[in-house]
Amino acid sequence: MPFTPYHFGPSGFFGLLLRRWIDPFVFVAANVIVDVEVLFAPGLYPHRHWHWHSWLIGAGVGAAFGASLYFIKPIRRFITDAMDFLRVPYKPGPIKMTVAGALGVCFHVLIDSFYHYDVQPLFPRQRNPLWWLINDSLKDDISQTIIKIICLLFFIPAIILYVLTVRSYNKQKSSKDNVDAESK
Repeated sequence: MPFTPYHFGPSGFFGLLLRRWIDPFVFVAANVIVDVEVLFAPGLYPHRHWHWHSWLIGAGVGAAFGASLYFIKPIRRFITDAMDFLRVPYKPGPIKMTVAGALGVCFHVLIDSFYHYDVQPLFPRQRNPLWWLINDSLKDDISQTIIKIICLLFFIPAIILYVLTVRSYNKQKSSKDNVDAESK
């Protein structure tokens, strides 16, 4: 299924944790956009995760995605407003957004490499060594359940980080408002 929700916990956690160096919005969005590829996979063909689900091509797709979000001004403005609404300190930058897009897709590929046999993280190499690492010793259903649980557990620290981020945002906003009021 495309746009699997178990990606949001880890991507939200790492996006917020690394927001000083990468764009958190683009990082999370890149984890979703990569699954557009799955929507175009023919139903009869057994390989649904094509080349976007590789670190080589996926990083290029993610970088292009991040850069396009920066250079299309109405989208950048929308993202800035959305982050302000969510009360997350936010300053977009072309390098920050491009790197976040590339890393977001690569992070998605890393998670999917343990979950789906047909992901090719080391494209053009066909075999997925990360899937075999877990699934040689466990049944497919058990390994997928373990991966889902681990990913869903990332929601807890992601929510904690978000609450701390909002508190920091509110403190900055109130101190700035106090300085502005004193200067008048």
